[in-house]
Amino acid sequence: MRVLIIGSGIGGPVAATALRRAGIDATVFEAHDGPGTNLGAHLGLAPNGLAVLRSLDLLRPVLEAPGTLPSSRIEFRDGRGRIMGRLSDGSTELEPELRSVSARRGVLQTVLAETAADLGTTVEYGRRLVRHTDTGSEVIAEFADGSVERGDVLVGADGIHSVVRRSLFPDAPAPTYTGLLDLGGRTPNAGAPPTPEDTSRLIWGRRAFAGYQTAPDGDAYWFVNVPHPELTREEIAARPDSEWKRFALDLAIDRTGDLDTVLRASEPRLFRPRGVYTIPTLPHWHRGRVALLGDAAHALPNSSGQGASMAMEDALVLAMCLRDSDTPERGLAAYERIRRGRVEAIIEEGTRRGDLKLVTHPVGVFLRDRLLLPLVFRRAAGAGGHSPVFDHRVDFDAPVAT
Repeated sequence: MRVLIIGSGIGGPVAATALRRAGIDATVFEAHDGPGTNLGAHLGLAPNGLAVLRSLDLLRPVLEAPGTLPSSRIEFRDGRGRIMGRLSDGSTELEPELRSVSARRGVLQTVLAETAADLGTTVEYGRRLVRHTDTGSEVIAEFADGSVERGDVLVGADGIHSVVRRSLFPDAPAPTYTGLLDLGGRTPNAGAPPTPEDTSRLIWGRRAFAGYQTAPDGDAYWFVNVPHPELTREEIAARPDSEWKRFALDLAIDRTGDLDTVLRASEPRLFRPRGVYTIPTLPHWHRGRVALLGDAAHALPNSSGQGASMAMEDALVLAMCLRDSDTPERGLAAYERIRRGRVEAIIEEGTRRGDLKLVTHPVGVFLRDRLLLPLVFRRAAGAGGHSPVFDHRVDFDAPVAT
């Protein structure tokens, strides 16, 4: 069996490594000319996702990558700088290598792709998919450079604006704008006091939600989520980066000044925003010999903290199902059946949290900060953090009933 994987972000290289471990040939095709080391900002890797990496011998390179920080504690503040609560996410009770971390997205993609290649996977860059055809006996992938590849299965791991999804399900719901713009990145030698050890600081401002963590070397990793009407890429690009930086500074998110220090020290290019979109549910994740995984199938709200980890779990389960099935179609059907319930439950919870970021009216902000958020913090503390999500493990050696 040969599997064609479209996209070398997070899920693609993990899926290729898992398939190779299962004895299945897999090749990754990426539209960009390289691994995109400088792409994106930081993202969280939860214990359940780290456990997937460990099972595939991918964990150590990720933990040792530049910019990977322990991030198992959260300090919440309001827009006036008052501490609203401090929580452990529950991962501190786990073995050290599975405790939550944050990682630079571009570096993570590069490490996963390079490690997958070292383990025998082929990753081909500059291969932009145009369309695919499922003949019933094989899948034919056509690329923008005129080349053609044939395989037994095609997997779309090509993100929220997936070409595979649009080709596979032309009538599927489009990604939904959450009402938020996202901006952020890494600022070397930011000049702000260090955040507490292993701790990210989240700020519920009146006009925006933001977070940052300062590494021991003084580098700061930060983001800002701003409620804003939807903008096209062209509308975003029409405003210079310096103007977007002024826009972020004018939000006056942090009265303590620490985040303000980080923002002022940051390059203007980091302030060009991206719209935050989700795909809460699709009628199907597969058809015939073609399937979707990660954001292509189910783009989670960023407030869930599980986007990367869900893609990794998808990748492992998909490989197991293809390994243990007598036909590709049955394997992909089993993959969707096993994964859908868990993913959609996490999406539902993440959506509830994300809606709190949209509150900007003074009365709503007061009620959120004084009444609702304290209840959320107490509930999280009483439930032992996120352990029901974090404790999930995929046993790669276990047979799958397909």
